[in-house]
Amino acid sequence: MRAGVIGVGMMGSHHVRVYHELEETELVAVCDVNERRVKEVAKKYDVNWYTDHRKMLREENLDGVSVCVPTKYHAEIAVDALEAGVHVLVEKPIADTIENARRIIDAAEDHGLKLAVGHIERFNPSVMKAKEVVSRGDLGDIVVMSAKRVGPYPPRIRDVGVIVDLAVHDIDVMRYLAETDVEEVYATAGSAITRTREDYAEVMLRFDGDPTGLIEVNWLTPYKERRLEVTGREAILEIQYIEQELRLMDREGVKRFNIRKEEPLKLELRDFAESILENRDPLVDGEAGLQALRTAVAALKSVKEDRPVSLEEVE
Repeated sequence: MRAGVIGVGMMGSHHVRVYHELEETELVAVCDVNERRVKEVAKKYDVNWYTDHRKMLREENLDGVSVCVPTKYHAEIAVDALEAGVHVLVEKPIADTIENARRIIDAAEDHGLKLAVGHIERFNPSVMKAKEVVSRGDLGDIVVMSAKRVGPYPPRIRDVGVIVDLAVHDIDVMRYLAETDVEEVYATAGSAITRTREDYAEVMLRFDGDPTGLIEVNWLTPYKERRLEVTGREAILEIQYIEQELRLMDREGVKRFNIRKEEPLKLELRDFAESILENRDPLVDGEAGLQALRTAVAALKSVKEDRPVSLEEVE
């Protein structure tokens, strides 16, 4: 797959590196409005560089492109790429608004192209193994899922708060494991250091079929913790995202799983490339990205109005 990357900041530079490393992809070109930065990246990987993404899409014969720009530009750039006939992986969240998310999805459908969304935790080996365990029925029916995703403030985040930046990860993983949609959200949040957007929040999700999700996120904790506990009627499953560890606790004791540790981004971009090469759907498609965003938007509405919000209210 001939690949390009639009936006070579911190996350985009990792996409560049991985495309360069993967056997399934050939890194062809990079683009960023910061000319000094994009020249530096292009020189390192010996590829063409652009400051205008439309020019890159016109002049390069690309199969797929990663869109790693600030969220408010996702729709404009992703739609431009899709209209140019290029498959797209857009970093999470899929867009800044539900309307813009639907624009991207519609453009992919209209042009018969693949659209993947960068919910990277789906490709965490501990989550992939957890999906196997849950699907086997080892937990019985899921009753509640509880996530904690906390750490220090990241200066790179400038256009969204913790609900859209952090909570969407666990919203997506919970939907994936429970295989059901969120029906209602209640959330509380506040700003302790950033002032302009929430930097701590607690989000409660009610899923179709009655499982409950609880998510704690913040940019206040001096250390990073990324954990998800899934409680079923028969057992409890604990995922440690950073350590890529998984353990099952039931009446017989504790079972730890042997997990081969791999870089989630490498698995994610390989899946995107293979979806194009094999003409199949990517693991995290536009609809999954839309549902995670809708849930986050409902959470923000809940914070503002101090009440539970149904997802039907944020169509």
